[in-house]
Amino acid sequence: MKFFHLSDLHIGKQLHHYNMIAEQRDILGKIVALAECEKPDAVLIAGDIYDTPVPSAEAVSVFDEFLTALNDLEPEVTVCIIAGNHDSAKRIDFASDILAKHRVMIAGMPPVTREETIRKVSFFDAYGEVCIYLLPFVKPSYVRNLIDGDITTYDEAVRLVIERENIDTAKRNIIVSHQFYTAAGREPETSDSEIRMVGGIENVDTAVLEPFDYAALGHIHRKQKIGRVQNRYCGTPLQYSVSEAGDEKTVTMVELLEKGSEPYITELPLTPMRRVRKMIGHLDGILNAAAEDNCHDYVSITLTDEVEAYQPKEKLEQVYDHILEIKIDNERTRKILEFSEEEVESLDPYDAFVTFFQEMNGRAMTEDEDNVIRTVINGEKEVAE
Repeated sequence: MKFFHLSDLHIGKQLHHYNMIAEQRDILGKIVALAECEKPDAVLIAGDIYDTPVPSAEAVSVFDEFLTALNDLEPEVTVCIIAGNHDSAKRIDFASDILAKHRVMIAGMPPVTREETIRKVSFFDAYGEVCIYLLPFVKPSYVRNLIDGDITTYDEAVRLVIERENIDTAKRNIIVSHQFYTAAGREPETSDSEIRMVGGIENVDTAVLEPFDYAALGHIHRKQKIGRVQNRYCGTPLQYSVSEAGDEKTVTMVELLEKGSEPYITELPLTPMRRVRKMIGHLDGILNAAAEDNCHDYVSITLTDEVEAYQPKEKLEQVYDHILEIKIDNERTRKILEFSEEEVESLDPYDAFVTFFQEMNGRAMTEDEDNVIRTVINGEKEVAE
């Protein structure tokens, strides 16, 4: 069996203040062209179809065009979709029964009652059956009714949902999942375009993926394996942050042969309309570097001139038409940063709290409130001493 593994389309996303819908329509068209050439049996989309739970009509139209183009391919291609943390499960699930008749299989929510199971799609090839389990983004609160006890962590929630399934490990099994997976504590390489939770509470250990011959993962925007080679994040089809400048985006194509053999993974290059670039140097050098192959890209510019240049923004905008940001990095700005850090480090705990309280509440503390915080801070100091 051959399939494409995609995730994190984030249709409707804006990069800084630029609408990326044209780039997204273009890259999805290129993915369809690759599918027409490679003829996969299925396209698996591991969540975050849209960038927001309530996508614009334009974003919905772009995804509709993509599904229609895939549906028109010959031989037929089955599309399997799960909801990610950016998606609205109910919106993703809309018309799923009708779409299933057109080989578009959708899972918006994980099992939430004891009678429900993970949606499974079966394929058959020369080596037998391939079972694809569609597991949308899981929160502990989603699955609390599956058992009598408490589910408090994401790891417990995902483990509970998978372990309830009667997975036949004699067959070839694939899971499509959208979570933050870690391998024995090792985290995947992330980028600035992802949403992270504080304290690692969203982490799910990859041990739970052991029953599967391939795990088509979404949520992380950089392509990589996590733990076994079979556990794979395919990454986004486009660069969605400055931190991804230089990242080469691809379509992950996977071929499963007989049970027990490692999947054969090929990365098919994707060429975007515009790349994200970082440019660092003196103003004159950056202006002179403008060329046809970069002047229309999304550029993050860092100027290193020690003498402040005259109207740098205006000059740069004359040659680069998609500037994301202009930053200054020279001796003067570094001194300002060092001074600011020293101020933060030397700030008294009481003064820091007073400033925080005023910013949050729009007023000064009352005398009683002031007495309470002084008592707390003094008590902490006594304990520390």
